Amino acid sequence: MAKGQAAFEIADQRVPAGSQRSIKLPAARLYTDTPIELHVEVFHGVKPGPTLLVCAALHGDELNGIDICRRLIKKINPKRLNGTLMVVPIVNVLGFIQQTRYLPDRRDLNRCFPGSQRGTLGGRLAYLFYSQLLQRATHLIDLHTGAINRSNLPQVRTDIRDGDALQMAEAFLAPVILHAKERDGSLRSTATDLGVHSILYEAGEALRFDEASIRTGLNGILNVMKLLGMAQRRGSRRKYDPVVANSSQWVRNELDGLIISRVRLGDRVTKGQILAYSASPHGDNEEPIRSPFDGIVIGMSNIPIANEGEALFHLAKFDRDRMDEAGEIVDAFIEDFEPRVL
Repeated sequence: MAKGQAAFEIADQRVPAGSQRSIKLPAARLYTDTPIELHVEVFHGVKPGPTLLVCAALHGDELNGIDICRRLIKKINPKRLNGTLMVVPIVNVLGFIQQTRYLPDRRDLNRCFPGSQRGTLGGRLAYLFYSQLLQRATHLIDLHTGAINRSNLPQVRTDIRDGDALQMAEAFLAPVILHAKERDGSLRSTATDLGVHSILYEAGEALRFDEASIRTGLNGILNVMKLLGMAQRRGSRRKYDPVVANSSQWVRNELDGLIISRVRLGDRVTKGQILAYSASPHGDNEEPIRSPFDGIVIGMSNIPIANEGEALFHLAKFDRDRMDEAGEIVDAFIEDFEPRVL
């Protein structure tokens, strides 16, 4: 054990300084009596420092974060680490098995925190995560994607009133930071109540891998670790500073029909600009869907049909004097990750 750095204790196990250990927490059982376990990779550094918790697949169909965690685990050397890193690639194991966002009882695990030992399945899983992992953390990075058939531009969401969390969000280097208050029962809300500084990374679409989203997420975590003094990294490029959006809004369909989109993810739009047409399949009616303000498309539906009231385009709203800057930042990000023809 390195001098001055005690072993890290979790689930009645000790992780010596300068070592890595896989911890399996009993979480639930299938109907077949097969045990389901929450797998945690713990890296305990040789010197004191923060305890960073990185987790993915809180919604079981959100896969990008799982591959981000897989790549992160391969990069960490505990002998060159300050503090402790806990990585949970799959939180909602039951949802992941079924390739669904929810738990078997259709509850959203991200509305069950801090949970209860004697509550619903979601409450019990949330309490396990809360009591064994979150309470040991000083910082949290929660990895997400868009819902099924919806894509998100890489973005970090946090309460920018938390100065430490805002610094994490800026260091992450996703093109957009979205000011977002915590929702009751969410992991991020519970983390805030504990004094754990947290950010949420959103990128890509459920049940799909997206290389740009994965690479941005991996680089972002390593950047945050450098910010926290946990590890050094080489070759980190900083081509832009992320821009903060103080609010966002989903634009919804007003008529049932086919959706003929006129914008793409990451596009800069102006107030009144036509985002899409809602068209009758019989060809006798096309109604324009317009942007309610100047903004950037940070999320959108991938299904070209929609009923009245369905969310189609998620627009981030920026201060007027930063709108051009925001557009340039997003353009630079997209150019970096644009597929190249070899």
